Amino acid sequence: MRSKLLITAICSFTLGLCPYAIAQSINGTAPVQAEAAADPVQILAGRLNLEKYKATVKGLTQFGDRRQGTDRNRAAIDWIEAQLRSYGCSDIQRIKYNYEPPPPRQAGAAGGTGRGATPATVAQGGGRPRGIHAHTGVNNDPNAQPDPKLRELDSQPSTPGEREEVYCTKIGTTHPGEMYIVGGHMDGIGYGEAANDDGSGTALVMEVARVLSSPDVQTDRSIRFALWNNEETGLNGATAYVEQRKDLQGKEDPPGSGKYPEPKWLGMIQHDMMMFDHGMPREDGTVSKEQRPEADVNIEFQVSSKFAAEAQALAWQFEEANEKYATDYPAAVSSHMTNTDSRPFQDLVAAISLRENERGTQIGNGWDPQWHQPTDVFATYSDKDFRLGLNAAQTTLGAVATLAGARLAK
Repeated sequence: MRSKLLITAICSFTLGLCPYAIAQSINGTAPVQAEAAADPVQILAGRLNLEKYKATVKGLTQFGDRRQGTDRNRAAIDWIEAQLRSYGCSDIQRIKYNYEPPPPRQAGAAGGTGRGATPATVAQGGGRPRGIHAHTGVNNDPNAQPDPKLRELDSQPSTPGEREEVYCTKIGTTHPGEMYIVGGHMDGIGYGEAANDDGSGTALVMEVARVLSSPDVQTDRSIRFALWNNEETGLNGATAYVEQRKDLQGKEDPPGSGKYPEPKWLGMIQHDMMMFDHGMPREDGTVSKEQRPEADVNIEFQVSSKFAAEAQALAWQFEEANEKYATDYPAAVSSHMTNTDSRPFQDLVAAISLRENERGTQIGNGWDPQWHQPTDVFATYSDKDFRLGLNAAQTTLGAVATLAGARLAK
């Protein structure tokens, strides 16, 4: 394990983000055994389990690919809200915005958001692709889905107009006006079930919300759980949230009430494609059917962002939480974050992204053959795949609960 002194030095300039447990171990004020026995975050991490995570992913797949601008997308939002209410998560709200698709790009045109982007576009924020490259793209043929029931479920096309996305909040007890945002996008494409992209990230956010919304859990700072819409069309849902709420940060409403509709952002953590780490494609373009033994949780920050130093420190704190609370798979930190809902936040606050693979250099190189394909269905994935998603959930819960000052009520 890297030196705790190094982590403390990194964190010292990020306004006190360092975990309390790390400070204790450095100062020698608590034996490791006693700290572990009294660690409420360890208890909370133990409330996550594989079967509940799988059940939440499965629940999302009943709505097919949840393509934005469809009835199945709207039904999925209603279901997510009902689940959050059942957990006891408070301050459940919806963001409303309007989405009008841009005109089709000319063939060969540069730019865009990464959907079919050229390698040069990916390299702007995602690093330079290396190694064997397998074909990637979006399946737009409904007949490519062999399951007739799923093909019918996914048949309604998207239409322009009003969109909604839901969030809820764990309100802090001592610093309610400060907040971490934990996000995943609930929409998908490809005429499958969008089980991994991004049912896996949505289920992660919902499971962490379930555990931290328990009535016996208190946090010093607030935590918001946001399920973005319109990610697949260019991060529109997360962008709408930023545009509508960034200027409301930290303002009491009404004054003197102690209520903060939009607490000050301390960090934003995004989750997108959490389960499939089967390694680089072979020379023939195929990928192993088995999860590789060295699979890991990738934690990304954007080195070119205005908050790069703070985001890097936050990423290392998540790596430390993975070492302490994840049961199976380790974490790796990288400096390129691209094509994800944390991007609209990255120049406003420390923002990171958790994934199954590096977005630009690995997913963009074809490491996940299910990406935007009809094969992105629940049945494709094994328990080893789901366990990688669970380990990402353990990582996020461990880090966010520590940063927010979680404790168990006596």
